[in-house]
Amino acid sequence: MQELRKTEAALNSLNKEYLKSFLRIIQFLQINYLSKMKGEKKGPPLPYPSLLESILTWLGSFLGIISITLFANTLELPVVASFGASAVLIYGVPDAPLSQPRNVVLGHTLSAAVGVATVMMFGLTWWSPALGTALALVVMLLTKTTHPPGGATALFAVLSQAEPIYIFTPIMVGAIILVIIGVLVNNLSPKRRYPKYWY
Repeated sequence: MQELRKTEAALNSLNKEYLKSFLRIIQFLQINYLSKMKGEKKGPPLPYPSLLESILTWLGSFLGIISITLFANTLELPVVASFGASAVLIYGVPDAPLSQPRNVVLGHTLSAAVGVATVMMFGLTWWSPALGTALALVVMLLTKTTHPPGGATALFAVLSQAEPIYIFTPIMVGAIILVIIGVLVNNLSPKRRYPKYWY
């Protein structure tokens, strides 16, 4: 009987040590996890653009979106809101990797294809818009064509139950229009060079 009590006491002591260790691990993970959320010290702010660059940014954005709108109205196509976000990247921060032609054209086109495939396979459900958007993001990451507005392109494809033609027009054609105008307008500035690379 005494040996049984000793064994129970040893087990209780061992269980307490395991519990303490487990709680320490949980506490460490929580502190480590939560500490990531406080961010880092803010870096230097983006420099203010010159008057010329501001005018060229406005001009490029205006010409890009009006060209897409005219194209869409002529063919009775929808104007996709994600092109507005692409305009910000192409004409506002043309040096950014996510603003380059490969990312713009392929990011939008692949995302449109994923959105159309999602709606063709699953239809419009309460979860298919999320699935289409998440899959589009993964496809862009895997193909190194990440373009943030592509997520909205895929989401719109599912929500509007887009047909396969959506991939080519308005999406691929619209992205190409934005890039062409980006090449023509951004290079008017002596400080800009667009694109930094094509592929």
